[in-house]
Amino acid sequence: MPDVTPSPPGPADSAGSVPAAASATASDPTAAAAELQQLLLNTSNITDFLQELAILTIEVLPGDLSCGITLRRDHQAMTVASSDTRASQVDEVQYGHHEGPCLHSLATGDMVVVDDLAQDDRWSAYQLPALGHGVRSSLSLPLPADGKILGALNIYATVPRAFGPSEQVIASRFADEASRALTLAVRLAEHTEMSENLQHALASRAVIDQALGIIMGQQWCTSGEAFDVLRTISQNRNIKLRDIATDMVTSISGQPPDNTPRFSHGQPPT
Repeated sequence: MPDVTPSPPGPADSAGSVPAAASATASDPTAAAAELQQLLLNTSNITDFLQELAILTIEVLPGDLSCGITLRRDHQAMTVASSDTRASQVDEVQYGHHEGPCLHSLATGDMVVVDDLAQDDRWSAYQLPALGHGVRSSLSLPLPADGKILGALNIYATVPRAFGPSEQVIASRFADEASRALTLAVRLAEHTEMSENLQHALASRAVIDQALGIIMGQQWCTSGEAFDVLRTISQNRNIKLRDIATDMVTSISGQPPDNTPRFSHGQPPT
């Protein structure tokens, strides 16, 4: 991940005051939604979106902050994007010890505030390593999607008490909008994967249909009988049906088969 360290205004004081310029996007849900929607439009895949989301997160709050985004994949928590190396390293400390504010937020769906890590020993194995990375306070917020907690937004500060009541409100509002955007991004990614799988299936079907036509012409049989012949060859040779069909078409025509479905470019099916 690139090392991105923005320079927003100085850290919040103990009363939790937030400079208006820094909090404008997150304090206004409409502005936050618009910003996140723009991220979706400007990024070509979910990985890029998450990286930009991590960077945007530390721009809406004041102070020397780092952000990591944790998602649950195959029942394992992992950092999928971070604003800098500090965030990813501190996240990894939690994964290694199986405890920490980020994992607690991911497991419970609750916001977790650490005012001063030097005095907070709720996760003792995590405490000293995180302090060694310069973390003094943190804010972890769940990222729900489609009725379940998909991940967590982890914000780390180098000073104690960086996340007072005002910062918590701003970050919570931003996390809510981020969750909506993430839900949409995941759905788009799933749709893209489904479309690619469908295209692959259609391409395979096109090649198999060509092979069936060859068998029908050679053996004067029905399409069902031709498919049985093709399947028997596939089973006997332990080779995929599509590969058998490809070899057959290539041997007859002298060139690789046209595996583009006839209706995939706006042409109606025949």
